[in-house]
Amino acid sequence: MSTSGDHIKSELKAFEELFKNAVKSNVPLLDRILKYVVRTKGKQLRPMFVILSAKLCGEINEKTYRAASLVELLHTATLVHDDVVDEATERRGYFSVYALWKNKASVLVGDYLLAKGLLLSLENNDFKTLHILSDAVSSMSEGELLQLEKSRLLNITEEDYFNIIKNKTASLLASACAAGANSSTEDDACIEKMKLFGEYTGIAFQIKDDLFDYGTDDVGKPTGNDIKEKKLTLPIIYTLQHVDSNKRKQLKNLLKNSNRRKESVNFIIDEVKKSGGIEYTVQKMDEFKTKALEILYSFPPSSTRDSLESLVRYTTERKR
Repeated sequence: MSTSGDHIKSELKAFEELFKNAVKSNVPLLDRILKYVVRTKGKQLRPMFVILSAKLCGEINEKTYRAASLVELLHTATLVHDDVVDEATERRGYFSVYALWKNKASVLVGDYLLAKGLLLSLENNDFKTLHILSDAVSSMSEGELLQLEKSRLLNITEEDYFNIIKNKTASLLASACAAGANSSTEDDACIEKMKLFGEYTGIAFQIKDDLFDYGTDDVGKPTGNDIKEKKLTLPIIYTLQHVDSNKRKQLKNLLKNSNRRKESVNFIIDEVKKSGGIEYTVQKMDEFKTKALEILYSFPPSSTRDSLESLVRYTTERKR
């Protein structure tokens, strides 16, 4: 993945400066929290997708950097809010904002980041960028609520699952690629193509994330976190559909009543592996990766296309 970043090193530096300025605040507590957020943020995958999508469709410009900053502001806001919802004390190996500053500050920081993103676009008349990203935020909330509702009832289908991850994860990456393309071209067909590319990549990315719960040779030790939170992902959905009714009842009972017990989690993971749930999930992930790459290959060969390809491959081959 480093080659993708190397190709746009100076552009990422320009984005970093804009992002740091965008989150500055005059309130000491807020400024302290935001400096911590900036210091502990992740691999900047989404800004990379914005910048590379812009470069694939045209010339990078100031609008591209603003789009990348808006994407990162919205993404960071949703992560801060997610940690409150999930009561998560850790984020990327660091204490979460929720762990250090608790509920009230976390919710308000998330709100502040959302507002700063909106202002960044409005002050520069980036209305189409804002429209593209607002759609994503709306979809993400719908995806989270659909998952919450379905997990409570334990009646999630494969179709539900793909609806959830399309909204919850893929919509932001789809919008990042569309916003990047929109910053460098007025060609609607190109923008739509990049949006679909981002959606397919985002779905593959989330399926990979869901596989970490079950642990395979290439993703290491199973975490079982989704099982503990009653989040039904593709491996368990496939398993519930392909075991006999007695086993299905047993698994649902464990998910409902003892999903936090280590023995129950290990039993569920073993049943998923036995049923072929892991292989099926990997196959589905690879299908979406292939769809994303097919769109990418419709563009002429270039170092930008190569960088996007390595990003797509990273999403499905990463170790965590």
